[in-house]
Amino acid sequence: MNDKTARHEDASSEDGLDPLAETILALLAEKGPDGRITPTDAARAYAATRPEAKKSRELWRRYLPAARQQALFLARRGDIVIYRRGTPQDPHAPIKGLIRLGLATPAQ
Repeated sequence: MNDKTARHEDASSEDGLDPLAETILALLAEKGPDGRITPTDAARAYAATRPEAKKSRELWRRYLPAARQQALFLARRGDIVIYRRGTPQDPHAPIKGLIRLGLATPAQ
């Protein structure tokens, strides 16, 4: 497995979502419609579910690029919104820097 891309060898869910994308959606569902998380939150939550988490407290860093990638995927599907400095971002344009993720509302 390539650590830089953090590919997931887990079986995908019934709807075809990556397990990390499911983690993002689950965390946002817990936060509610106005709640927001960071890709780091998602990477940490996903890493905690992995068997190798007991060996490394920094395992989440391996999943951070994948968390950002899955956030873009979900935003392009319309499931979530990516915020930068409190402003919704176009998921088809380059987004750099600190971002937050929130659930998409029908008005968005």
